[in-house]
Amino acid sequence: MQQTSWYSKFAKKASHFCGRPRIFTIAVAIIAVWIVTGPIFGFSDTWQLVINTGTTIITFLMVFLIQNTQNRDTQAIQVKLDELIRATKGAHNALLDLEELEEETLDAFRLKYQALAAAARTELSHGAKDTGTPEP
Repeated sequence: MQQTSWYSKFAKKASHFCGRPRIFTIAVAIIAVWIVTGPIFGFSDTWQLVINTGTTIITFLMVFLIQNTQNRDTQAIQVKLDELIRATKGAHNALLDLEELEEETLDAFRLKYQALAAAARTELSHGAKDTGTPEP
């Protein structure tokens, strides 16, 4: 089994931690405290700078954590889909690893499947079934 990097472990734990309702509640509470302290500090530039700087730093760091988690999740889903295609009798193995193809090639596959879907809907509207494989 491959060893997970420290960053991947950290990103996964941080994303999981930050996605909890309790953390959202704490964030709302911080903003509420900031709003309440506005009149105390006379809504000064420094008062505004505190929240702007804090939220900018947190947002900047969270973008990288979320992107890391999203990349891992997407890769895992793609591998699972590839396995389903590979293991399904009659499936087109050329569809494996589509996410790595160039846009033009991917568009050609998409157009082919849009045409198949349109033909199946037409047949369905005429009372035919839309199950099975459309190839002869």
